Amino acid sequence: MPHLPLPDGTRLAYRDHSPPGPPTRTALLLHGLAGHMGEWDALLPPLLASGVRVVTYDARAHGASTRRPPTVTRRSYVDDAATLVEELGLAPATLIGQSLGGHTAMLLASARPELVAALVLVEAGPAGPSPELPAQIGAWLDNWPTPFRSLEEAEAFLGHEGWARGLERRPDGWRPRFDRDRMVESLTELAEHAYWPEWTRITCPTLLVRGEKGTMPPTEATDMQALRPNTHVTVIPDAGHDVHLEQPERLAWTLDEFFKSAL
Repeated sequence: MPHLPLPDGTRLAYRDHSPPGPPTRTALLLHGLAGHMGEWDALLPPLLASGVRVVTYDARAHGASTRRPPTVTRRSYVDDAATLVEELGLAPATLIGQSLGGHTAMLLASARPELVAALVLVEAGPAGPSPELPAQIGAWLDNWPTPFRSLEEAEAFLGHEGWARGLERRPDGWRPRFDRDRMVESLTELAEHAYWPEWTRITCPTLLVRGEKGTMPPTEATDMQALRPNTHVTVIPDAGHDVHLEQPERLAWTLDEFFKSAL
């Protein structure tokens, strides 16, 4: 697996997936907090079949990337995504991000519009502040009964095999490929700030995807569309926060319709 070295010493693990023929567009896929690039595996075949060159990667402090990078600020996450787009020749790219990855994609589209052709946010938006968020995430991670004795046990607890595949096998069982404190620290700025000004500066075609049973408040989606009326909004039935894991076929169809109508 290739790694992209960054100036601060962080190394980003990534995979570059090429379609059967000449690419019609490029896409960078950004996973959420405590996630990994493999979460997008079910979405790869339809994207590649439609001619999209797709790059997936493990964010800093996640997966096969540097586990304890010097910083996990919002700026560092955004700079990482921008560097991938530039160094791998993806610009202008479609950014598809879920949860924290969607927030990173949103900030990149706002700060570096020349790098972004389109933006897809899955259960992600600019609302805040959320002062209780770090404690909630910390408590959630503390509740993981690690080490898991098997991937089946991990899947039963975490709710999806995609989450279980993000674990690594150690002598005592299966454990996360991230450190709890880095995950909580990654949310510090989100807990303290809202990002509505950044949202209003975005100019590229944008699709907002909510899960019918997700955690994103419908009012946030309404406010986002009020500020940027051309934003496409869709709700995926029978899906929670992890739309890309729970309903990948419906998400793929939604993306295809967005590409046809907006790009």
